[in-house]
Amino acid sequence: MIEKNKKTNLLEEKLYSYSLQDVDEPQLFRDVFDYDNVPKIIFNQRNVPMSMPEEIWITDTTFRDGQQSVSPFTVEQIKEIFKLMSRLGGKKGIIRQSEFFLYSEKDREAVRACMDLGLKFPEITSWIRANSKDFELVKQMNIKETGILTSCSDYHIFKKMNLTRSQALDKYLGIVKDALSAGIKPRCHFEDITRADFYGFVVPFATELMKLSKESGVPIKIRACDTLGFGVNFPGAAMPRSVPGIIYGLHHYAEVPSSQLEWHGHNDFYKVVTNADTAWLYGCAAVNCSLLGIGERTGNCPVEAMAIEYASFKGTNDGMDFTAITDIANYFEKEVGYVIPPRTPFVGRSFNSTRAGIHADGLLKDEEIYNIFDTKKMLNRPLHVSINNTSGLAGIAYWINDYFELADKNKIEKTHPMVAKIKEMVDAEYANGRCSVMGDDELVNIIRKIDKDFYKKLFSLAE
Repeated sequence: MIEKNKKTNLLEEKLYSYSLQDVDEPQLFRDVFDYDNVPKIIFNQRNVPMSMPEEIWITDTTFRDGQQSVSPFTVEQIKEIFKLMSRLGGKKGIIRQSEFFLYSEKDREAVRACMDLGLKFPEITSWIRANSKDFELVKQMNIKETGILTSCSDYHIFKKMNLTRSQALDKYLGIVKDALSAGIKPRCHFEDITRADFYGFVVPFATELMKLSKESGVPIKIRACDTLGFGVNFPGAAMPRSVPGIIYGLHHYAEVPSSQLEWHGHNDFYKVVTNADTAWLYGCAAVNCSLLGIGERTGNCPVEAMAIEYASFKGTNDGMDFTAITDIANYFEKEVGYVIPPRTPFVGRSFNSTRAGIHADGLLKDEEIYNIFDTKKMLNRPLHVSINNTSGLAGIAYWINDYFELADKNKIEKTHPMVAKIKEMVDAEYANGRCSVMGDDELVNIIRKIDKDFYKKLFSLAE
């Protein structure tokens, strides 16, 4: 059969419909995943076209996958984080949905607390296992859409659930039909898709879901879950690890609309952001993330990272409030007690801080030389310089100007005599064996010790 591709306006062949392959033995791809070695990245040199949807967005799993990896949030913390997330996503709902557990009374209380906020975005959804008992919870909470765990690799179907592929397919389709009967939108989470038999199970399953979607008129979603972070974005990479191949295949062979496709990745091999980008680029409308990247093992794709990536692709913030990123980070550290690694992009304390004197010298001339963008304007995070044995005169001068918020006309140059005196005392500290960075209070005390009058004068020179 020949059909016209509405995006490319080209005639394309559609010669094959993939049917379920109900094998006797699990397909474990032992040539790729032999377990005793690092998984191999195999290439078949088959390239598929990029096809970013006109509309892309972010969905959130902070209170589901994310919360599994940290100390449990209180209901109040969930409510406050939800409000900050809504502010970050903006009125257009770039952060479109947020999913919740429903198992405990506390989970349900948190859902009610967020519902009572009356915010349009993110929409509250839930997550359940593929059984009718869990499904009752969704109906009780009056939630419009729920995620359903539908594991798709033989590692899960054979080894974990002790089912055949046909039995798994029947089980999954049954719970989806239950959701449709109750007027709830199903979102099927294709767990472990990067180790699954794509043409033998994934595409046939997705095809059946699209048949149900057309019959019911309900947009059944598919979340492609890279559960162990095996996905790769390289052109010509072979299945089942190819992110472009997975998204193209679901869209092209199973005819899943972009708006019903979602990518969920983990960072086990440091590829979580690039894989999410790739999913967008090859036709997936939604990427599923968590704030600060919290999640199982190495974590999920960070919401804040994809918010920045969205602006990079679109050339606009589209109403997102990036200053909320800083407020989210501060809330996690001060109220939740979560420690953010200091060098974490956008949210770590040191992400836009330097200790190198040569960098500080550049910052004194023009901060654009060593800053990724105007972090003070965009994130409410001004540049900082930390002082150690490599900071030099320039680093100390920049620290003084920054700490005391000196007006441009009053900024201290690195040639100022006070800077040299401070450097002498800093150098003496490190000559005596110090290894740690100088704290702000220590530097302030050094200035007081050298010249109290100069210390007092600095406050009068402030902006």
